[in-house]
Amino acid sequence: MEYVKFGSTGLEVSRLCLGCMTYGEPDRGNHTWTLNEEKSRPLIRQALEAGVNFLDTANVYSDGSSEEIVGRAIRDFSRREDVVLATKVFNRMRPGPNGAGLSRKAIMAEIDSSLRRLGTDYVDLYQIHRFDHSTPIEETLEALHDVVKAGKARYIGASSMHAWEFAKAIYTSRQHGWTPFVSMQNHLNLLYREEEREMLGFCQDQGIAVIPWSPLARGRLTRDWNASSERQDSDAYGHTLYDATADADRQVIEAVAQVAEQRGVPRAQVALAWIAQKSPVTAPIVGASKPHHLDDAVAALSLRLSDEEIATLERPYVPHRVAGF
Repeated sequence: MEYVKFGSTGLEVSRLCLGCMTYGEPDRGNHTWTLNEEKSRPLIRQALEAGVNFLDTANVYSDGSSEEIVGRAIRDFSRREDVVLATKVFNRMRPGPNGAGLSRKAIMAEIDSSLRRLGTDYVDLYQIHRFDHSTPIEETLEALHDVVKAGKARYIGASSMHAWEFAKAIYTSRQHGWTPFVSMQNHLNLLYREEEREMLGFCQDQGIAVIPWSPLARGRLTRDWNASSERQDSDAYGHTLYDATADADRQVIEAVAQVAEQRGVPRAQVALAWIAQKSPVTAPIVGASKPHHLDDAVAALSLRLSDEEIATLERPYVPHRVAGF
């Protein structure tokens, strides 16, 4: 396993981050395709034994059961100080006022709830899951700063938003001397490259770690155009991200298949190698519901695509509508 600095911080993370939305009780929340604790634990253990030290979850995943499963697995299979543990706040966790969002009240309540479910005193990275347009950014940033100063989080990060919103947050925190965001978790893969327009360049210029979610486009890049999966069929949010009728997307998927066949490797390795080589990506967030998913992810780090292969993969792409936030 390779390890790199997390943006401009001194933190070292594996070049792969294990995305833990896959792990959660299926009867909690609206992700019926998730793996229960018994099925999740061997995969989390496999990732840790492969050298993955970076795990990402969220309070909203399977109504908190993802955090519970991940926390117990870390306790049983690793040492807390060896793991970089990330979670998120923003989405609705309970009905009624203040049950969602990034107000000071919501953040202070949710960090304590996440820590309790994770069974730890702190998280290494506390991320805002989305931008909260109903709360002043100053209120959110000061609350996050206080979470860090209270020792409940080591760093703070953000997830999908417009580049101008992220820039506003970064410079507001600097203006007030508050803890700044050190990472951006954004939607990026061969089927969705709109982040190349503004966000990636901004992050590179500012030394921000980039940890893309859905690097395999929810598995679409790993199978034929007309193939599907249980998750794809039942993932309502995923249906909002990709156009099942887009001819250009079909051509991208066919290009992945072409390069994979020429290299004699699974398609997942090609798609992950592309994103792992893209500057300034730090660590793509990979989901794994089967052991070979982790094997392919680790192998992708050693697969160096040529300039010609990258051009083949990128050539069919056309502009897409903004998706993911």
